[in-house]
Amino acid sequence: MAISEALLQKYARLIVRTGANVQPGQVVQLTVSVEQHAFAAMLAEECYRAGAKKVNVDWSSDAVSRLHYLYADEDVLSRVLPWEEEKMKQMAQDLPCRIFIASEDPDAMNGVDVQKLSSVSRSRRRVMKPYRDAIDGKHQWVIAAYPGVKWAKKCFPDLNDDEAVDRLWEAVLSTVRVSEDNDPVQAWKEHTDFIEKKAAWLNAQGFASMRFKSANGTDFSVELIPGAKWEGAGAVNSLNGAFYIPNMPTEEIFTSPMAGKCEGTLVAVKPLSWNSQLIEDFSITFENGKAISCRAAKGQELLEKMIHMDECAGMLGEVALVPKESPVNRCGFLFYETLFDENACCHCALGAGFKEVLPGGDDLSVEEAKEKGVNDSIIHVDFMVGASDLAIDGVRPDGSTVPVFRNGTWA
Repeated sequence: MAISEALLQKYARLIVRTGANVQPGQVVQLTVSVEQHAFAAMLAEECYRAGAKKVNVDWSSDAVSRLHYLYADEDVLSRVLPWEEEKMKQMAQDLPCRIFIASEDPDAMNGVDVQKLSSVSRSRRRVMKPYRDAIDGKHQWVIAAYPGVKWAKKCFPDLNDDEAVDRLWEAVLSTVRVSEDNDPVQAWKEHTDFIEKKAAWLNAQGFASMRFKSANGTDFSVELIPGAKWEGAGAVNSLNGAFYIPNMPTEEIFTSPMAGKCEGTLVAVKPLSWNSQLIEDFSITFENGKAISCRAAKGQELLEKMIHMDECAGMLGEVALVPKESPVNRCGFLFYETLFDENACCHCALGAGFKEVLPGGDDLSVEEAKEKGVNDSIIHVDFMVGASDLAIDGVRPDGSTVPVFRNGTWA
């Protein structure tokens, strides 16, 4: 299917009006690849129609980013220049509505030194993190996707360029509930209502911990933070009350578990694309709440570096429940993009948690949230553990158990 202009317009409107929910008078910060300049213009116009005061565009280029890592010195790339930091300070003032369009080449960083990638990322994130923390919960944002040729060819290597892009578009639009003859806004309302009902059920159970078990070797338990909520689908800007949907697609119901309180092994059921490189057939073993070992058939060194990005990178920041019949999983292929692959099945995340799951969390500082049990790290990396036979039990404070998932879906 070659995507029509009308369908593309419908998708752009959904991203702006339902995903980001741009409000009159807001500044919008759009991050998009230079290859998608026409779609960027379409999104910008939709933002202005929604009443945006100004749309600022941050352009990205996989090809140029690769050249930086191949030729520039590590210390040069690691340094956050004064103008870059000033830009982040301005963002913390303006609290812009942010729209990210994912269309990256999954192989963009193949052959680039893993150590260099990790060191540069670690150095830059440390400087940028306080500004990201300062806007957390105080602005709307959304990540959506636009299929590029290299991404499409990675997913469908046996098809020609046009066929591959058409196939990827078909999959993307099906997962974000956009078609020629439907009302995607209504479709998303029904979807978010369903997720919110499931989250409400989980919150009513008052579970103290969760247990995961699969025949593939997953045997894992994790403590939950007392009073922390399960959330899903949408979020609310604490300053203006605007409801927005951070990820399109989204199928997950998630919480942040108690940092440093988990035991056992989690076996990944899908490859992980991180820093444009693949980690495949891997597992992570936790002891006293922290990753003590990992094994990967491919990307072992990268996985080890990720776990040691900082002192809390080896602890969990998220546990998320996704039934195996999710539209992403039904597509039947790996997207090589976490936005999609994390919505295929249950997953956990190493690194930073979400303070908004705590009562009054938006008003807590990062340190206050950390004291209550939310992990803090410069990374947040989701990996998929939702095997087709996955069983999850919720454990109440009295030790009684309730089946939550059986055979990879809601019990």
